[in-house]
Amino acid sequence: MKKRVLLTGISGFLGSHTAIQLLNKGYEVVGTLRDQKRAEAIKNVIAKHTEHTANLSFAQAELSDEKVWAKLCEDIDYVQHIASPFPRETPKHEDELIIPAKNGVLFILKAASAAGVKRVVLTSSSSAVLYGKPAGQESGTHDETVWTDATNKADTTPYFRSKTIAEKAAWDFIKANKSGMELVTVLPGAILGPVLEDDFGTSANIVLKMMDGSMPAIPNIGFDVVDVRSVADSLILAMEKPEAAGERFISSAGFLSFPEVSAILRSKYPGRKIPKSILPNFLTRILAWFDKALGPVLLDLGKQRRANSSKARRLLGWQPIDNREAVISCAESLIALGLLK
Repeated sequence: MKKRVLLTGISGFLGSHTAIQLLNKGYEVVGTLRDQKRAEAIKNVIAKHTEHTANLSFAQAELSDEKVWAKLCEDIDYVQHIASPFPRETPKHEDELIIPAKNGVLFILKAASAAGVKRVVLTSSSSAVLYGKPAGQESGTHDETVWTDATNKADTTPYFRSKTIAEKAAWDFIKANKSGMELVTVLPGAILGPVLEDDFGTSANIVLKMMDGSMPAIPNIGFDVVDVRSVADSLILAMEKPEAAGERFISSAGFLSFPEVSAILRSKYPGRKIPKSILPNFLTRILAWFDKALGPVLLDLGKQRRANSSKARRLLGWQPIDNREAVISCAESLIALGLLK
């Protein structure tokens, strides 16, 4: 009997890549999406990268719908919970993110536990480690023993708080749960790598904006970066490895600054106009008044928050794709899809 995996958020950047890898490894995948009308389009995208779509099915589900999860967890061996509200702009009220993120995790854990699911792998975020620091202590290297202080609103965004609060709620649930179900959390950095369709992950905008002429100069910021294929790999290792039970794993290939991303792209595409000059911090702050999408990056101006992913490499045997390949494969996919001329 093939093992069955319930994968939430299959239409997303990471969800699609994870489904492809699971199918190629012989799993049956039940992918959830918010709108069943997207199922055929997503299946066609996935079919370009695997011959095993006969083992793929879809279900419509909202994170906020508690009842649907009880039915979806029936006859499921593992849950990959990837879906989470991710805004392109900061919402007017943080509860628009925090409540569905937290409740969605708890609804799924409750349903999975009642259905006898062996293990749930929750995709959290490195932002549940790297933020909420006291003033002057933002830069530095942190591992999975550290938690973002979600009460520190000066050094967190609503999204970062939602990921932190949801992950903490998941661990609290497992601590109180007596079913024997296991939990593992994976905390990726900014996700790059090959985009599969027009509706792509937010992090890929870093590459898109540098190449489409809409970013004349580069903000002086950087993030821990990881290729989407490597994140999918870490999620599956976290699901399969017995020693992963009860652990948090940072999924990052290392810190990459925007000037370094620009240098990688300029060396690969010398004929393109890719920005080289660095935007002074004060100008980035002024621009953020007019471009709300820049708001969250202000926390990283002049800071270097680095994530230590040695635990995943050591305990899971995880070997991430290097960041140069993550950047270039992202750019090449954007060109192939016609998103860049």
